[in-house]
Amino acid sequence: MKIVSWNVNGLRACQKKGFEDFFRDVDADIFAVQETKMQESQLTDSLRFKGYRVYMNSAEKKGYSGTLVYAKEEPLRVVYGIDGDNSREGRVISLEYPGFWFVCAYVPNSKEGLIRLPYRLEWEEWMKEHLKRLDQEKPVIYTGDLNVAHEEIDIKNPSSNHKNPGFSNQEREKMTQLLASGFSDTFRELYPDTVKYSWWSYRFKARERNAGWRIDYFLVSERLMPLVNDALIFEEVLGSDHCPIGLIVGI
Repeated sequence: MKIVSWNVNGLRACQKKGFEDFFRDVDADIFAVQETKMQESQLTDSLRFKGYRVYMNSAEKKGYSGTLVYAKEEPLRVVYGIDGDNSREGRVISLEYPGFWFVCAYVPNSKEGLIRLPYRLEWEEWMKEHLKRLDQEKPVIYTGDLNVAHEEIDIKNPSSNHKNPGFSNQEREKMTQLLASGFSDTFRELYPDTVKYSWWSYRFKARERNAGWRIDYFLVSERLMPLVNDALIFEEVLGSDHCPIGLIVGI
């Protein structure tokens, strides 16, 4: 099974920058999208692909946040959101399949000055409990823009970013706790010493200089890790400030 995830930073904007070509070329079984910035009524026929079902969770605020999953196989059940989060920001979609749960998420950003950090840390607890509940039923594949560079290898300039959103000690500790609760970071497990990034600021020619962050992930239940054949980062694919990531898993 091939699964792809991409924070598109506006699906309609990304559509004008090659989204459809990449979508068709990669031919994923499941394709997760974060930060759609659109309502379901705005999902035109050109963004509904033959052979795929569409599951969408839009933010109440127009032009903000939002998640979407394209799936070739119809799930047994779809759950929108997580217990505790009443923000109506459209951040989570969970799909149940016979052998696993698939969860797509766009984790809240702590914002400049870490002004939203308390909410972010509380949200992380809600998500961890959600994933642990699902994991009691079936193994979990969890993907999306998790908005944290977990280790120093995951960011170009760690020393100057310890108090910045996405690399604060508190956010990194939440990722450590999530992994310790029974999940594996597929890319880091397979490539412990490889430096690759999935997000680059639009400022200061960061992508040209490869001054990036790895903040997009595929996490899996530990018992699934032996079935993971590869974890991919499509750093050459443009169209957003993030690049797509992928997972090849024998499930």
